[in-house]
Amino acid sequence: MRHLSRRQLIATALAGVALPQSALARTPAEIAWEDLIPPGVPYSNIIADGEKDERNDIWRPVFDANATKLNPILDGAYIKMPGFIIPIDLSIDGVTSFVLVPYVGACVHTPPPPPNQLVFVTTETPWPSDDLWEAVWVTGEMQHDIQTTEVAETGYVLNADKIEVYIW
Repeated sequence: MRHLSRRQLIATALAGVALPQSALARTPAEIAWEDLIPPGVPYSNIIADGEKDERNDIWRPVFDANATKLNPILDGAYIKMPGFIIPIDLSIDGVTSFVLVPYVGACVHTPPPPPNQLVFVTTETPWPSDDLWEAVWVTGEMQHDIQTTEVAETGYVLNADKIEVYIW
């Protein structure tokens, strides 16, 4: 058995502290929109017209019970997923909260997808407002949290630590 000298032990410990933070970063699980629905649960259907907000031109339909069934594996998961931005908090610096949607125009002049197909995203680093029509990758920790936003009811919340343009 080999014993480390005190000098070797200290050098090894210092080398570990000197590692760049990126070497210690978690690797996100890359997911797709269908992963938000629990296995064996069908996509939700609209079962009643609901209500239309004429002033904001938003329709809030009533979905069946499958709409709020969330994938338990994703609660607390560190993920990366693609989508499109529907801004909620927009300033001159950019967007700091938004609803991530699976296709362009979702929630705008069309019925929104069910809550388990919408993710409310917050970020400390604003996404530039001139890039709102671009598809993006969003990386961060996902949580279950049914909530109502200005544009739709969402099933998931993601605290984004990275947003980047999605390259087709």
